Parts: sequence; structure tokens; C-alpha cells
Amino acid sequence: MNPIETYILEQEEPYQSIMIYLRFTVKKILPEIEEAYNYRIPFFKFNNKPLCYMNILKGTDFVDFAFVRGVNLVHNFPELQNFKERKQVRSLQIKDLEDFDEKRFGELLIAAKEELATARKAWFI
Repeated sequence: MNPIETYILEQEEPYQSIMIYLRFTVKKILPEIEEAYNYRIPFFKFNNKPLCYMNILKGTDFVDFAFVRGVNLVHNFPELQNFKERKQVRSLQIKDLEDFDEKRFGELLIAAKEELATARKAWFI
């Protein structure tokens, strides 16, 4: 098993199932995406630049699916939250998959990829 699979399988339910589903969905919508294990969490990279990542933050009851350049996506995707007052990153907080909108998530992934494709670097702040 690679470190990403190990990380996901070590999570309690429902987080494990949510992360498995999100990982599968990202790879289905963006087959060219690269996976990396950085900062002890799963990252998804495009053109060797970090696009998004997923994490479970201490004291929370959700999977935090974060977009590195999320601040530039909020106008078109107001569901992105500024959790923990991050300067650049915006994220979805996913507690369960019952109301998860895969189509909207796909649109967000594609927009994030297009945003990153035109950028010189992922982190700008």
C-alpha cells in the first residue's frame, strides 16, 4: 500500500468512506491528476503543482477538501469556506455523502485545474 492508501484506511468511519469516494471521484474527473503524500496528507497535483488536498482536522467532524487557490474560485463557487481563516485556501467540509453533489464537485475540480494551469505557481500568498 502507498502512503495515501494507508492514510485513508487508518481513518475512522464515515471519514474513510468519504475519502475513498472523493479520491475515486477526483481521479475519474481528472484522470491526468497526480497524487502525492505531502505534509502527512493526500494531495492532488496538476503539472507538478498542488491543486487540492484532503484532511481531517483535529476537533472537527468532517473531511476538509481544500483547494490551494480556492480564494480565486469563491466567486463562482460560494460553497467554498474560509475555514480557520486561511489566506488562500478555501475548502468544502464534507460530513456525509448523502447530499454530496458530484456534478458540482466536478465543475469545481475542473475550474480549479483551469485556474492552476494559468498560474506560475500554486501558492501566491
